Amino acid sequence: MNRSIYTTLAILSVLFLLTSCEKKKEEVTPETFTTEILLKTTPVKNQGKSSLCWAYAMLATIETEHIMRGDSVNLSVTFLARHLLEDQLESTYLYHPTSDTQHPSPITTRGMSGDALWLMENYGAMPYDTWHDNADYNLLCRKLQIMANEAAVHKTGLGKLIDDAEPLMNQQMGPKKGSVYMLGSEYTPIEFAHSLFRHGEYEALTSFTHHPYNKRMILEVPDNRYGNAMLNVPLDTLQARIVNALRQGHPVCWEGDTSNPGFSFSKGTAVYDNSSTKVDAETRQKAFETLRTTDNHCMAIVGLARDKNGSLYFICKNSWGTSNPYHGFMYMSEDYLRMNTLAVWFSLQEPNL
Repeated sequence: MNRSIYTTLAILSVLFLLTSCEKKKEEVTPETFTTEILLKTTPVKNQGKSSLCWAYAMLATIETEHIMRGDSVNLSVTFLARHLLEDQLESTYLYHPTSDTQHPSPITTRGMSGDALWLMENYGAMPYDTWHDNADYNLLCRKLQIMANEAAVHKTGLGKLIDDAEPLMNQQMGPKKGSVYMLGSEYTPIEFAHSLFRHGEYEALTSFTHHPYNKRMILEVPDNRYGNAMLNVPLDTLQARIVNALRQGHPVCWEGDTSNPGFSFSKGTAVYDNSSTKVDAETRQKAFETLRTTDNHCMAIVGLARDKNGSLYFICKNSWGTSNPYHGFMYMSEDYLRMNTLAVWFSLQEPNL
């Protein structure tokens, strides 16, 4: 009898433990939103473990911009990443430290959204279907760093370094493509890129008080290696320009902080938690100067929505895959955007509607 009781208790204990393990995976109940504006997009992509969100976001912005004009375009991040790494390989070699107290700048795929425009203007673009993204960028960056450092120490020459690195990059990223074939015509990558946007088409805005308003400034963040300059405007103006662009059919490339409380990919929302604090220019400036607001993610804003209380939200196309309640999209609250935005880019073309 006792043995039967012990057996029953053991079985119940195992069932309890199994049930407890299952409960660790909480079901997320999606928030209900009413869509005001939703621009057309290409499918949500997944940047994996890379730091290329800035390229995904800017290319997603350009893709939606063209879809809203009636074009169909889907662009390759790998093409831009290839030229970014080649640039860094060269600069790491040429700017290699001359003393033991100095350290070479790390080769990385980090950047700002404006870097994508610079790379496209200087090297071109490729369609997504011709060059998919499946590289292990962290491993590739480490290997290129070692190659550049060793080449600099032995003074082997820049040309030899580039020749030695090409097979590695071809293996990890695929060989370079020389031409773009579309609608029966052949284009160089530069010609293709110039068909996507003209020089100066995309306006960059930011809002900080340590620079004068209505003047261009270079934002002081580590990833601004190309010296992206942007127009500094008051916070209310920044938000109004974002909303106005969306209402005119233009997507907005957003760069900001998603590491602060309130951002949850699993919930699909980004909500400013500190409702007792008014988000104004002084509040966000203090967060920036105390390094609580940092540059760590980019997305494409493609719409506007309201929650059940009528509060405004911005619909963002992310690049972390589709495994959240909104299939990879995020709903960002008005206060979260005001507090955590570092910079935005949007087209100055005539309205797309």
